[in-house]
Amino acid sequence: MTRDIDIVRIAALVGEPARAAMLLALGDGRALPAGELAACAGVSAATTSGHLGAMRDAGLLDVVQQGRHRYYRLASPQVAALLESLMLVAAQDPARMATSRVDPLLQAGRTCYSHLAGRLGVALCDVLIARDGLRIDDDIARFSTEGIRLLEDFGIDVRALRRHAASKTCIDWSERRHHLSGPTGVAIYRRCLELGWVRHHLDSRAVSVTKIGAKGLQSTFGLAM
Repeated sequence: MTRDIDIVRIAALVGEPARAAMLLALGDGRALPAGELAACAGVSAATTSGHLGAMRDAGLLDVVQQGRHRYYRLASPQVAALLESLMLVAAQDPARMATSRVDPLLQAGRTCYSHLAGRLGVALCDVLIARDGLRIDDDIARFSTEGIRLLEDFGIDVRALRRHAASKTCIDWSERRHHLSGPTGVAIYRRCLELGWVRHHLDSRAVSVTKIGAKGLQSTFGLAM
């Protein structure tokens, strides 16, 4: 066993319920104060401080200082990917899924470290596949000329895609299918926000499609959300 990579320590930190709740609350890439994270985890301020210090020391969290206030965020996209992978594995347990209840808002649409996930994220990926805009090989989305044109018409800067027509994907833990991640996934989410097509819920990773967004998704992508 490799002794200089402390997997056990990281697993123990992530596996503690209060710490897991805090990490998941930060899974959309936002930075939150300790008080909000304490409320998410249902623990005291003192307990929260200890958890946050341990996760920061382990490289799971970064701290952003703004004046007298401190905000915590995930240290890297790799930490977000770790959380999503754990959720995907956990969701494959039929006994657990039979007794658990997935939040309908999160299942309908949510952020996964600054890109769209849930039914909304999967549907956008599916429609690009259906229009011969991309194909997925080994969890990599490979865009066709048509796919790049569709994204450009949507208002996304596609210069990087023209040089390298590929993007990362994630297996969505609630839908068990791919959604787009990486810079392209982030660009799609930001464009949806810019157009007012989605709104972000306070104190949650959930996103909802707005009335104007429902019309836009229908006219642009043929999606009925």
